Amino acid sequence: QVQLVESGGGLVQPGGSLRLSCGASGSILAITNMGWFRQAPGKGREMVATKPTGGRENYVEFAKGRFTISRDDAKNTVSLQMNSLKPEDTAVYYCYATIQRNGLSVASNYWGQGTQVTVSS
Repeated sequence: QVQLVESGGGLVQPGGSLRLSCGASGSILAITNMGWFRQAPGKGREMVATKPTGGRENYVEFAKGRFTISRDDAKNTVSLQMNSLKPEDTAVYYCYATIQRNGLSVASNYWGQGTQVTVSS
């Protein structure tokens, strides 16, 4: 069993900041990638940022310069610092992790339950 639990969403005014956090727990042998997606009302889920283990951060265009992804591999956590937030950033944000549970399994993607971010005055 693997669980991803997010925290840190909420309501913020345009131009404000929020920090999202996500921790993975359970039966984990190795994590090869962690990141964040989001889904706005009426739209599909889209990638925000990812950070492979031992690799460099990847950002989609709208996140560059405003969002920063970071990981603590010792704690199996990933965070997303979001600055200069805009109303169009309003969405449910989901963390994900690519996890190998044991030596006999292949790595699979696991998702958190999502956390609402609302940017509004």
